[in-house]
Formats: sequence, structure tokens, C-alpha cells
Amino acid sequence: MRLPTSNSTSTATSGTAPAPSATSLVTDVSLLARSNAELDALFRASQSGDIPAGRMRGTVLLWPGTKACAVIARIAHLLLWQGKVVDRRRGTLLNLVSPFGIQAVKARVSHAPSWVDDKPCVLIDYSRTSLVARTVRDEIRLVGPGIYLGVVWLSKRRVAWFTLREPS
Repeated sequence: MRLPTSNSTSTATSGTAPAPSATSLVTDVSLLARSNAELDALFRASQSGDIPAGRMRGTVLLWPGTKACAVIARIAHLLLWQGKVVDRRRGTLLNLVSPFGIQAVKARVSHAPSWVDDKPCVLIDYSRTSLVARTVRDEIRLVGPGIYLGVVWLSKRRVAWFTLREPS
């Protein structure tokens, strides 16, 4: 799946996300209904936020804005990927994979310029830590209280979206 690559940019550069209004509260569920273009605009308008810490619930967003998105997200969560466990102090994370939430597929976590718009993001870099995911690069930005929107790069091509949500 190819994602849009609009050239619009935001002017925000600090580490916190803009406060959402009561009518635009962003949740992992609300992001399922947004289109690729809307997710792209939200990502560009958001700021990097702090590197998250701890166990984060993940949601895959394939074919966002379609009825299939929620179904795919549920199946992927049950069978393939539940999220990530981030060790902020060490700058590493492990993915939670399989129906059993096995911690695997290590990555380095840091702040870096996004390939989307060259503005700061939280970078999840697998290039030096994983044979399986060596060509994967994830970038996340804080889009609401405790929720990050992520873009997945595979061999330098944007291929998917995902969310990470801090525990309540």
C-alpha cells in the first residue's frame, strides 16, 4: 500500500503535541476511520513528544478510512502484533508479537528528523538490531494524550500506519 506524500509542513518544533480540542480528541479507535491523507496531515501537524516508556498497546492501520481497517486491526492484534515495550533509559524497544505477546524484534529509539517532513519525530530504528526487520524504520509522533501515530517505512517506502497507546 502506498501512502500519500504531500509537501505541507507544520511549524511546531517542541517536544509536546498540541492540545486536542474536546471535539477532536484523538484515540486509536478514531484513527481507524481517518483516510491516508488525514493521517498524513495529522502526523505532519503533530510534534514528536517524549520517547514513550513501558508497555504500549499497538494498533495496525491498514487501508485506513475503510471498513476493512478495523477488522484487519483486530485480527492483527489477536494473531500478529500487540504493540511495543519501550525502555526509554536504554533507548531500546521490543515488539510484542504472536498471540502470546512474545517480546522480540529489537530496535533503537531516539529523536531524529522524520523522512515525512524532516521535522523531529521519535525514531524506531531496526537497521542495526534486527536481521528480520533490518529495512524497517518506524517514526512516531504524539497526536493526543498518551497516543502516538506511527508511519512504517520498508526499504525507504511508506507502507503502513500504526498507533501506540500508553496504558491507562
